[in-house]
Amino acid sequence: MDPQSFVGRQEILHDRIDPACMARLAATLDHVSPPWQPGIAPPLAHWLCFLPDAPQAAIGTDGHPRRTDTGLLPNVDLPRRMWAGSRIEFLRDIPLDTPITRTSTLIAATPKTGQSGEMLFATVRHEIGRDGDTPAIVEEQDIVYREAPPPGAVQARRAADPGESDPIVRTLVPDPVLLFRYSALIFNGHRIHYDRDYARDEEAYPGLVVQGPLVATLLMDLLLRQKPSGRIARYSFRALSPLFDGETVTLGLKQDGNRAALRAIGPAGVAMTAEATIG
Repeated sequence: MDPQSFVGRQEILHDRIDPACMARLAATLDHVSPPWQPGIAPPLAHWLCFLPDAPQAAIGTDGHPRRTDTGLLPNVDLPRRMWAGSRIEFLRDIPLDTPITRTSTLIAATPKTGQSGEMLFATVRHEIGRDGDTPAIVEEQDIVYREAPPPGAVQARRAADPGESDPIVRTLVPDPVLLFRYSALIFNGHRIHYDRDYARDEEAYPGLVVQGPLVATLLMDLLLRQKPSGRIARYSFRALSPLFDGETVTLGLKQDGNRAALRAIGPAGVAMTAEATIG
C-alpha cells in the first residue's frame, strides 16, 4: 500500500503509570534511591507504558509485531527498523498509579533513497494524559525503515568527531544483561538487542545493538543525577550511529542556564545528541 495512505490514522490505548515498573526502571539504571520526584512519574516513564500485546503468532522474524494494512504504521517491504529520534514536551506532571490514555497519530510518511537504499521516514505524534484530561506529554517520534542489507554486508558507522570533552561525564559499558532488562521493561522483542546471531547474520551488525531509547534514557538519567529537583519541560534526541554491547560509552553533559546539551559517545564518535530544557 501507498505509505501516504496511512497518514492521519489514529490509535488510542489505555494504561496506568505502574509504580512497580518505575522501581524496575530505577534498578535497571542502577539506582537505590532514584533522582526523581516522589510519587510522580519520571521523565520518559511513558515509554514503559502502552506496551505491545500482539500474540506470538503475529510476531515477525525480527521480533516486532508484523505490520498490516490496517495498522497505524505503513505496511512497507522495508524490514530494518530504527527509532531515530523524538521531540517531547512535558506539560504537567502525572502521579504514579494514575490511569492514562495515549492517542497516537501518524502525521508523516516520507519515502527517501539514501546510501543504504530505499527508506521510509515515519513520524508519529503521541498525546498522553490522565484519562479524560488534556495531554500532559506530547511526543513526536521519528521511525526509519530501511532495506535489508545485502549478503556479506558490514554495517558501517558514520559518527561525528566529539572534539573536546564535556564538563560532566559518565562512562559505562552496556552489556547483554542491561539490554535484556531494558527490552523486558518496554516489552521489545526486536532481536538485534538480544540475538547476536540474528544481529550479525541478518542485519549486518557486529554485536548486539544498544536500544536507542535506552541511550536517550541514560542521557536523561545523567541530567537528573545532576538536577534531581529540576523539572524537565522539553527533551529531544537524535540517533546518529549505533552503539554495541561491550563498548565503552561516554555520556556527556554541558549546561547553560536552564538548557542542557547531552551526547553519547562511542568508539566511532558521537552516537546520539540530546537537548533538554529545565523548568
